[in-house]
Amino acid sequence: MVIKINKRFLLAITFIIILFTSPSVKAQAEKPDTVYSGIYITSIHDINFKDKEYSINLWLWLKYKNKKFDFLHNLEVPQAKSVTQSYSTVDSSDNQVYILMKLQCVMKDSWAIDNFPFDKQKLRFSIENSQFDSKSLIFAADTLGKHFDPRFTLRGWRIDTLDVSTGIKIYETAFGDASMAKPHTEYSNFKVKIQLDRDAMGLFWKMFLGMYVAFLIAYMCFYIHTDSIDSRFGLSVGALFAVIGNKYIVDSSLPESTTFTLVDTLHGITLLFILAVIIGTSYSLKLIKKDEIDKAKRFDFIYAQILLAAYLIMNAWFIFEATRIQPVK
Repeated sequence: MVIKINKRFLLAITFIIILFTSPSVKAQAEKPDTVYSGIYITSIHDINFKDKEYSINLWLWLKYKNKKFDFLHNLEVPQAKSVTQSYSTVDSSDNQVYILMKLQCVMKDSWAIDNFPFDKQKLRFSIENSQFDSKSLIFAADTLGKHFDPRFTLRGWRIDTLDVSTGIKIYETAFGDASMAKPHTEYSNFKVKIQLDRDAMGLFWKMFLGMYVAFLIAYMCFYIHTDSIDSRFGLSVGALFAVIGNKYIVDSSLPESTTFTLVDTLHGITLLFILAVIIGTSYSLKLIKKDEIDKAKRFDFIYAQILLAAYLIMNAWFIFEATRIQPVK
């Protein structure tokens, strides 16, 4: 009986030793290597609002111990249209690898244009290693010092905040690896988010001045003598087409959107109020044909004041709502 117990004990010990020394257990016990990453942005330029892209120049550095992480050839910038490495240096002393590189990237991003031109935009930049997933490599952010040159100016914009962080990017695919039971892969990434605020007032008047002038031309119809009814109709119809033309010009500089933006709202309000001017003019014409000239003049004066007040209040309200601080996605 003792011999049997000893054999069972030896078999159990052998099984435990084999289990804990197997490669799969070692792989599970190993922790991923850490890559310390930092960034310094020297320039953001060529913001193309229509094509949803911008250019960014930056210094990127990475510090790690695993020499298999070849970032010079395996650096992945997921949202980049193009990436150019203009300079790089590698220092492998002190039992670690230090890489410093200068990148010039053309980035694709989405714009929030609901409140254009009083919009706020968030630019996103991230890197991954295309060879090693999060089981082998994780990023840690180097947050010491500033992350952008405060002396460079971004025409028409100002940098509100810049945040650096790390995370995990999930890909619901095995990238063709048949050994994986589930099409699920995770890669660690290093992320930069830049919030930009637009200097909007100059651009606002540049884009909407024509629309407001067209409305005022239509509004002045109420101050033209009732005998010139044809001139009143002609000015109103001309103003209507001027607003439509102004909207097409503004829309040509914006990306396509399925939502009703501030640009659509202000132009829509103006078109409706010019239509109201035409309706008011038609009613004045009806009164004149009945020889009620004094009544027509009184109607024109009261109707004009109400129309102008309502137009100014509605424009001020929608512009105020657009200029309020909004969360950026």
